[in-house]
Amino acid sequence: MAIPKEFPPAQGLYDPANEHDACGVAMVATLNKVATHEIVAQALTALRNLEHRGASGAEPDSGDGAGILIRVPDEFYQAVAGFKLPSVGSYATGIAFIGQSFDFQNEIAAIAAEEGLVVLGWRELPINSASLGKTALGVMPKFEQLFLAGANGESGIALDRLAFCLRKRVEHSLDIYFPSLSSQTIVYKGMLTTGQLEEFFPDLSDARVKSPLALVHSRFSTNTFPSWPLAHPYRFIAHNGEINTVKGNRNWMRARESLLESDVIPGDLKRLFPIVEMSGSDSASFDEVLELLYLGGRSLPHSVLMMIPEAWENHATMSQKRRDFYAFHASLMEPWDGPACVTFTDGNQVGAVLDRNGLRPSRYWVTKDGLVVLASEVGVLDFAPEEIVRKGRLQPGKMFLVDIAAGRIIEDDEIKDSLADAETYGQWLQDGIVKLADLPSREHIVYPHSSVVRRQRAFGYTEEDLKILITPMARSGGEPLGSMGTDTPIAAISAKPRLLFDYFSQLFAQVTNPPLDAIREELVTSLGGSIGPEHNLLDPGPASCRQISLAFPVIDNDELAKIINVNADDEYPELAAYVVRGLFPVNGDGQALRKRIDEIKREVSKAIDDGAHLIVLSDRDGDAEDAPIPSLLLTSLQFITI
Repeated sequence: MAIPKEFPPAQGLYDPANEHDACGVAMVATLNKVATHEIVAQALTALRNLEHRGASGAEPDSGDGAGILIRVPDEFYQAVAGFKLPSVGSYATGIAFIGQSFDFQNEIAAIAAEEGLVVLGWRELPINSASLGKTALGVMPKFEQLFLAGANGESGIALDRLAFCLRKRVEHSLDIYFPSLSSQTIVYKGMLTTGQLEEFFPDLSDARVKSPLALVHSRFSTNTFPSWPLAHPYRFIAHNGEINTVKGNRNWMRARESLLESDVIPGDLKRLFPIVEMSGSDSASFDEVLELLYLGGRSLPHSVLMMIPEAWENHATMSQKRRDFYAFHASLMEPWDGPACVTFTDGNQVGAVLDRNGLRPSRYWVTKDGLVVLASEVGVLDFAPEEIVRKGRLQPGKMFLVDIAAGRIIEDDEIKDSLADAETYGQWLQDGIVKLADLPSREHIVYPHSSVVRRQRAFGYTEEDLKILITPMARSGGEPLGSMGTDTPIAAISAKPRLLFDYFSQLFAQVTNPPLDAIREELVTSLGGSIGPEHNLLDPGPASCRQISLAFPVIDNDELAKIINVNADDEYPELAAYVVRGLFPVNGDGQALRKRIDEIKREVSKAIDDGAHLIVLSDRDGDAEDAPIPSLLLTSLQFITI
């Protein structure tokens, strides 16, 4: 999905890549195992009661976005499709947002045939745009509903995997966006206000549109432009909050694509790349990764907990099995962190999870007649107090899950304990993870004080740095604080030579700027991590966690020597390290630096081909002839990795 055409191009201080939003979300489900239109109607009522969570600009009838996700209403589609449909679960359907006039039906039919699918037909989706403002109308796509079947009679998740492949290829090559394409769920959404959604899509008012569950969402695109594709829900989630780590999450997923293989998603996955569109919103990217994990063979709760784990590292009472579950998956992928309440469903289970800090509200109610409601705030539906049999607030890092088929709420402990017992994660960690502290000590050069002074000069340390920042930190362990009133020239206009790092510093207009405190916030903060080769995300096993575990991201010379010589005794060939000399000739110009960088790229690629799994980029041993390449530049190079 490219940057939506509703967004203006990057100009001045505006960049569409910085789009983010804050919204309202609600979930309605039944424990009675029966799909009804009442569930859909109640979800739409809850959505209208979240109107204050959505937004519009100066034009009040062009909204930031609203939508609903429900189970595929088979009875309704059988009646209105205009052609014969297979039994429920044996066909996939979705609404296409079509951006321009072209022969999309034949092009999609050709791709479908290549993916083992048959196009059953198209339905021109009825809409009523009378209430829409000029802005929403000006960028409104054409709406067509697609119906597909598997060429070999596939159904359920097997059919959904084929539809996933088709959707990815279509969205990469054509000006078409599918809010959903599934045998289980259907999404109606758009650049609408909460009150416009039901009116705009007349399908939603039909009594034959029945579902046992529904997710609704009202979008407030803070400091952004609204868009038809970026309205929620997405294929699996509706999201209230913000993923702060999204840029790193996206980059890591892009890096992992070269390793992805699947026994259940058919064909070469390269035709589906990129899995994550870099131009989407944070929640769109989250949904794309969740979809891959789910269709790749994991359950939906499992996939969600991989991406939003609870605070487990310093949890004093957590069972070892559950701790092993989280530790293993931490070696597979990093968490998608930020203040967020994420509701999710695959059409069979529906639930919600809260971030580890609990920085977004989420409340739930269960009534006597089996209705379950969860929302970002109270008051989305009116209940008499005597009708409520259970209510509560979702706790930080906890999951709330309704199993529609079983007609029950699955408690957080049951979910996590069953996942922790599913594999021998503790044994996998024991066989794979190597703790840095457990590696034998290695000899290394101890530099004299004169060498330290020389290197301080080479790396641009000033008397102010040493006296004001470094010395107090060394003496007291105190953290450096920034404050208002600094008159230091920014690097770009400074008359003095400045280090590359200085060009990427930020100054904030606030009284103090303390960093995240891993000591006072130790229950929800971890500084640990791991280094080592990545593994196929869709094939978890002992090899997935063959890495070195670091308790702290800053290492000393003794620990660095351990890493460099980790395979000195041929004990860990899968962690073999290679040291790259990151220096360039002083007597050259910018082209000499560029040439040296190209040489380093080739050197690293060869080292990897020869069996290196850890690359150590060193800026040591500079002298009068060779100067260190700034480490910020050196570590930003795109190397071929395994």
